[in-house]
Amino acid sequence: MLIEYKGAERVTGNLIFFKTVEGISYGEKVIIKTGDRTLNGKVIYLDENLTLIEVLGETFLLSIDKIRIVFTGELFKLPVSEKMLGRILDPFGRPLDHIGTVIPEKYLPVSGLPYNPSKRKYPQQFVHTGISAVDGLNSLVRGQKLPIFAVSGVPTEELVAQLVRQIQASEEKSATIFAAVGIRYEVAEFFIDEIMSGGNFPKTAVFMNLSDEPPVNSLLLVRSALTLTEYLAFEKDYHVVVVIYDMTNYCDALRVVSSRRGEIPSRKGYPGYLYSDLATIYERAGLLKGRKGSITQIPVLTMPDDDITHPIPDLTGYITEGQIILDRNLHQKGIYPPVNVLPSLSRLMNRGITKLHQRWAHQIYSAYAKAKKTEMLASIIGEGELSETEKKYLQFGRKFETEFIRQGKYENRSLEETMEIGWELLKLLPTTELTRLKDEDIKQFIIGEKDGASQK
Repeated sequence: MLIEYKGAERVTGNLIFFKTVEGISYGEKVIIKTGDRTLNGKVIYLDENLTLIEVLGETFLLSIDKIRIVFTGELFKLPVSEKMLGRILDPFGRPLDHIGTVIPEKYLPVSGLPYNPSKRKYPQQFVHTGISAVDGLNSLVRGQKLPIFAVSGVPTEELVAQLVRQIQASEEKSATIFAAVGIRYEVAEFFIDEIMSGGNFPKTAVFMNLSDEPPVNSLLLVRSALTLTEYLAFEKDYHVVVVIYDMTNYCDALRVVSSRRGEIPSRKGYPGYLYSDLATIYERAGLLKGRKGSITQIPVLTMPDDDITHPIPDLTGYITEGQIILDRNLHQKGIYPPVNVLPSLSRLMNRGITKLHQRWAHQIYSAYAKAKKTEMLASIIGEGELSETEKKYLQFGRKFETEFIRQGKYENRSLEETMEIGWELLKLLPTTELTRLKDEDIKQFIIGEKDGASQK
């Protein structure tokens, strides 16, 4: 029989300061009762005199003298099931779509289990997103964690919705988990409409919490989404892609909770353990030896004040394997998605693509970089003073942005279509400028001779 204890000393925000009871443990799940209300919570600090309990829910009208605490003796766990795919869920795994409950197959701790580094496998399988700027030049690889760094004012929500609709880690057994963290109500409605309209929704689980909910719910939601992900990947053999939006909301919630705990702040008011906390999220991705499934992560964050050196993008860049940069100047030109490919990077790209794709991507990068330099030169001396080769680079750069980077919000390009657009653009340049390609590449794809270019 579970025993109810009283002894609350004070309530601050979503924290209850409680007298320590013998036999409890750190991270233990507790049930908080007050009047006719019942809330969940967990032990986040423990010493011989004081137990600090974090309330997972609304704390209004909590009366100290009426609070009763039940210590369950268990870690906080999430009910998981394959039936969660095709459903919209809250941070506790409860359905928000009003179409019935989900019968759990298992209960797993939301904190996850640590991965043994020696059991990890190196990512080396291409993941299709349908977006040329990613698939062609910053390819995502199965098991990778590749963040998107956005600036305010660009259509990040549209890009995130398109990714969730189109992304496919495998043609075999695949699933998508979308975690929407601390978003506004109208953004939540947009995501639900967009994702449910796509054919990928039956293979997608959506975890969602709103900005007016307690900040601790945002912290829980990300871990709940990753807990279901690990269950599907490592116990049900799914290849899972996790899209998290917006990690800035997560970090802001962590800052609020840390402040309420009375912890000493670090850079920009964020707790000193922000790096290790983000690592507990990002490192829950990869492939494990002896397991058929995989976890690929795409965390999306909005850079505060467009500052890539801000603690959130800065620390994210240290932990993850590259970044996709969204650019406001491209957006102002009417380019969607506004992906700036020059500062973007996928560090594991070469492990998931062919040698031909590598040479093609290197040539595209080189040509676009020269085109941007030429564009800067033309703004100073005028286009009339440019050489014929420089004018061709200028033409290449403009067409690259309008024909390669730009695509429809519902356009799902295959890798073959992406590369074909790239080959057509490279035909604008003199063959003497295509120094990153082999002679057989130029003969087959630029000149048009079919003599069997190497696909390796």
